[in-house]
Amino acid sequence: MRHKTGSMDKKFICYCGLYCENCAVKAKVEPAAETLFEEMKKAGFEQIIHFIPEGEGFWKFLKSMAEDGTCISCRAGSGNPACAVRICAKEKGVEICALCDSYPCEKFNDFFTGYPILQHDNQLLREKGMDAYGNLQDERREKGFTYSDIDHHPGDSIEKYD
Repeated sequence: MRHKTGSMDKKFICYCGLYCENCAVKAKVEPAAETLFEEMKKAGFEQIIHFIPEGEGFWKFLKSMAEDGTCISCRAGSGNPACAVRICAKEKGVEICALCDSYPCEKFNDFFTGYPILQHDNQLLREKGMDAYGNLQDERREKGFTYSDIDHHPGDSIEKYD
């Protein structure tokens, strides 16, 4: 479900500070799965899917993705249960790591490499609060941004994603 600007849903914020509604799976793959499922259903695939090798498994997966989505966020139980950031945040009772007194810690080294934008976003959250962070995520979502759009090259400017 898409939200209007200014209505960021906090349940999609991960412990690390990533915002799941700006994930390509949530923003692009889920809507595509919904469309594909509906089109295949209209074309009668539900009645013939068992004739296609591995078709029943595919249909079950596609239907689940179209109807239930992929995930919400690690804070809501999705994601990798072995994530060190997640485990630490839960142990400390921290809602979002950026608000922890120990942030940033060594657990973020890999996150910052894979998501250079995360350091910027978490700093915004620490300095200007949830409203500023939420507005930024809403603006990105409205522009069609996803984390997969980020160039993972050292020296890239984060400002182009603001």
